Amino acid sequence: MFTSILVIIGLALFETVSSIDNAVINAQVLATMSKRAKRWFLTYGLIIAVFLIRGLLPFFIIWMANPGIGPVGALSATFSSDLSIRQSIEASAPLLLIGGGTFLLLLFFHWLFLEKKNFGLAGEQFIFSKGVWFYAVVSILLTGLVWLSLQVHPFMAFSAAVGSAAFFITNGFKENAKTAEKELLSGNGSSDLSKLLYLEVIDATFSIDGVVGAFAFTLSVLLIFIGSGIGAYVVREITLRNVEKIQKYKYLENGAMYSIFFLGCVMVLDSFGFAIPEWVTPLVTISIISVFFYKSKVTPSVVQR
Repeated sequence: MFTSILVIIGLALFETVSSIDNAVINAQVLATMSKRAKRWFLTYGLIIAVFLIRGLLPFFIIWMANPGIGPVGALSATFSSDLSIRQSIEASAPLLLIGGGTFLLLLFFHWLFLEKKNFGLAGEQFIFSKGVWFYAVVSILLTGLVWLSLQVHPFMAFSAAVGSAAFFITNGFKENAKTAEKELLSGNGSSDLSKLLYLEVIDATFSIDGVVGAFAFTLSVLLIFIGSGIGAYVVREITLRNVEKIQKYKYLENGAMYSIFFLGCVMVLDSFGFAIPEWVTPLVTISIISVFFYKSKVTPSVVQR
């Protein structure tokens, strides 16, 4: 019970902090919309964000990693006492973990090398100035993961490739979303409906990071649903009331990204059989985010222009 509560707290905090950018985008677009459209997004949109995305996406991932149990088996896996289903999920865990770990590691290195940020640790500014090396680093990383995976099982290597493909696909959507956001905020007559659709699409894209990272905490879809659902609700509240205040904590994004790096490492290590206790992941995640939260309060930031 203690571990489950700790996992839920870690998931909720990770989901909240990793979605700060999403909350900022939501707030900017919502400011240009009617009260009725805002109310729809903050109520019905929450149902979509929690139940359709953070609820069904983990089930879908479990099903894809365990096609033999079927969609019904994946949906009932959390509540089922069927030993064969649980053994199937545990047996397929390395495939899920190596793919998710690859996705998270690429996400971290993209942020470290290429994305504008508040430089919170020594060396970040230097690494950012060498951004072109991102492609060399992730190519070497992916090659190494595929080679090591082939020594264990060919499908693990395939899963690592799928994880990298998922990163580049979602990253492409995010880059396109930045262009779409400028058009929506330019006052070119975009309708509330088009803005609502944009917000739901960008929310779904950003939620993939959180859902994939959640599997580093636990393989229990129920715990993922509860923890990520709480985080999604908090993000909606931040969007509505406190986005300006949250933006003042300039290193929260750094904390989220270093947590993602840690989660990616945990998933990769777990996929190769290194048993890491379930309580370690939420405890370290909470610690990392707490450190950068404190740093945000006491240290001025240096932002890349």
